[in-house]
Amino acid sequence: MGFTVYDCRKDIRNILVTPQIRARFCRMEPGPGSLDKFHTHDLGHEIFIILSGRVEFKISGVTKELGPGQMCYALADEPHSVRVLGDEPVYMYLSVTPHIQPTHTQYSDDGKRLPPQFRPSSDYDTETDSTTPIDALIDHHVNTARSVADMAQNSAQIQSQMADALKQALAAGDEKAAAEIRDVMWEPLLETFKKVNEMAAEWNTLTPRAGTLRTYR
Repeated sequence: MGFTVYDCRKDIRNILVTPQIRARFCRMEPGPGSLDKFHTHDLGHEIFIILSGRVEFKISGVTKELGPGQMCYALADEPHSVRVLGDEPVYMYLSVTPHIQPTHTQYSDDGKRLPPQFRPSSDYDTETDSTTPIDALIDHHVNTARSVADMAQNSAQIQSQMADALKQALAAGDEKAAAEIRDVMWEPLLETFKKVNEMAAEWNTLTPRAGTLRTYR
């Protein structure tokens, strides 16, 4: 099976949406737009790559102008906004990682943090699960959260058990033994990370149906 090729001039939407990353092409018109008021992301780092046009970014109070072929990023909790410069539309690629609801934090005009902005799945060009009973989604989420806790505890025990052996191997200069111990430590961490990603996906599925949704403009 092949892979899909996307075009920034036609595919103006979210292309890939997973708990690990949300990636999209964006077209911004001159004048006020959806990105020109600053916001932050509680968890996500956001990367911007300018494909055409010129834009002004303000990130953590610093303003810079970017053009085609240039990129910048805003780390989690860094206030940022974007404004088109000139009369031409801007095409850009942006990604946010991780993508876990609520993804955006907005602020009032006097700089006060507004309540969490849980948004409909359609805002990210995906569909909300409207068939699974909501009680089942809640129960599944809780069970996965418990599994994460159990796996994290088991992983912590293994990390603790192997820590002294790893220190001794490194102190003795035994790189082969250290690598083998590192492999043992990695396996439970890998399974825990996978389970955390599973929990994030279930959380993103649950939240659009778990109460009133907010969209600040």
